[in-house]
Amino acid sequence: MPTDNELTTLDRSPGASRGPAAGVLEADPTAIAPTATGGPEGSTAHMKPRHLVMMALGSAIGTGLFVGSGTAISLAGPAVLVSFLVACVILVLVMRAMGEMAAADPARGAFSVYAEKAMGRTAGQTLGWLWWAQLVIVIAAEATAAAQILNELWPALPQWALALVFMVAFTALNLFSAKIFGESEFWFAMLKVGAVIVFLLVGAALMLGLLPAASPGLTNLTGHGGFMPNGITGVAAALLVVVFAFGGTELVTVAAAETRDPQRTIVRAIRTIVVRLLVFYVGSVALMVLILPWNDQTLSASPFVAVLTVAGLPGAEAVLAVVIVLALLSALNANLYGASRMLFSLSARGSAPARFARTGQGGVPRAAVVASVVFGFVTVGLNYLWPEALLGFLLNTIGSTVLVVWTLSLISQIILRRRADRAGEKLPFRMWCFPYLSYLALALIGMIVLLGLADPVVRTQFGLTAGLIALIAVLCKVLGKPRKVEA
Repeated sequence: MPTDNELTTLDRSPGASRGPAAGVLEADPTAIAPTATGGPEGSTAHMKPRHLVMMALGSAIGTGLFVGSGTAISLAGPAVLVSFLVACVILVLVMRAMGEMAAADPARGAFSVYAEKAMGRTAGQTLGWLWWAQLVIVIAAEATAAAQILNELWPALPQWALALVFMVAFTALNLFSAKIFGESEFWFAMLKVGAVIVFLLVGAALMLGLLPAASPGLTNLTGHGGFMPNGITGVAAALLVVVFAFGGTELVTVAAAETRDPQRTIVRAIRTIVVRLLVFYVGSVALMVLILPWNDQTLSASPFVAVLTVAGLPGAEAVLAVVIVLALLSALNANLYGASRMLFSLSARGSAPARFARTGQGGVPRAAVVASVVFGFVTVGLNYLWPEALLGFLLNTIGSTVLVVWTLSLISQIILRRRADRAGEKLPFRMWCFPYLSYLALALIGMIVLLGLADPVVRTQFGLTAGLIALIAVLCKVLGKPRKVEA
C-alpha cells in the first residue's frame, strides 16, 4: 500500500498566527499556516527532494513487484506487458493531476485537502479518514508479513515477537524528526532499488548471452500459447493486480509539504518517480516473460528468484527473502509517516481531536504517530491468536481504496483547475491537455472497476470498500462539524 505528495491556491485563506497570544479562532478547513521554515501546517522543512523520490519508489516497489508480478504473469502471459503499460498510463496521468494540485498548494493532507476544497467538507474528511484507515491496516499487515518471512529464515524468535520488534522500532523512528525519517526511508528504499537494478543487469546479461546459461532469445514471447494465451480477459485480470501494486505513490504529495521548496520539489519528484517506475516495473516484468515461459510454476510463485536461478546465481531465494522483508519494513515506515501526517491534517482542519495537530521537537505530530500504530500493536496479539483471519478480512476491505483515492483526486483536479482558469490563476505545474487527459484517466479507472465487477472475489472487495466508505461518510457528516481549535 500503500509513496509521491499534494492544490491550487484558489480561495486560499492565510493560516492563523501561531504566537502565544493568538487565542482561540474558528478553524478554517483549508487554511495553511506558514512557518519560519517555509513549510505549511506547522511543519519543519527537513525533507529533501531525494527523500521524496525514494519514499515514493519505496512505497511502490514492494511485494507488488517482487511477488505480485508473478501472479499478473500467470493471468495474462506475455501480454502482461500490455497490462503494465495501461496501468502506467493511468499512473502518469493521476500523478500529473495530483502534482498540479500539490505544486499550487502543498498540504500535509494533500488529496484530502483538495477534495474538501473541490467537493466540500464531508468529501474531504471521508477521503482523509479512508486513506488513514487504509494505511493503519496496511502497517499491521506489513509487520505481520515481514515477521512471517523472517521467522521462516530465522525461527529463533516467534512470529508475534518479531512483529512486536518491528512495531516498536519503527514507532520510535517516526517519533523523531522528519529529517531522520527521511534519511532512514531513503536508505531503506535504496536497498530495494539496488536489488531491482542488480536484477535488471543480470537479466540483461542473460538475454545477451554474457552468462554461462543459454539465452532464451525471444521464443518465450510467442511460444506456449502465443503472446496473449488467455485472451483479453487475462490482460484485464492482470490489470487489476498491477494497478493495486502501484498504490502508495500518492504518498509523495503528502510528504512534499515538509520540504523547503515544495512547489519545485513536487514537480521534480513526480517527473523522476514516473520514469523510474516505468523502468523498474516494465523492465523487470519484460525480462521475466522473456527468460521463462509464462506458465512456469516457479515464475508465478517467486518471479525474481526464478529468473536468478536460471541465471545460475546461488542463494537467490534467501537473498530475495531478505530483500522482501526490507521492502515490507520500508513500506511500513513510509505508511506510518503518511498516516500520522494525514491524521495531523484532519486535526488541523477540525476533523479530528485537537491533540493530533500538536507537534513536538522536529515538527513531528507525536500523538498522531502513536494513534496510527495502535492497531499494529493490537495485531501483535492477533499474530499469536489468529495470524491471518481478521487481518485478511481487513485487507480485503481496504484493497480497492487506491481506486477511490485516484478517482476523487482526478475529480478534485478537474473542479479546481476550472476554478483556477476562471480566476486567471497561473499554476506552477499543469495537467497536460486539460480536461481531456483527466477524463481519459477517469475513463480508464472506470474500465478497471467494470472489469473487476465481473470477478466474484474483486466484486466482494469492491462491496466491502464501498461499505467502509459509506460508514465513514455518515460518521463525518454527523460528527465532523466545525469546532474551535487552538490557532
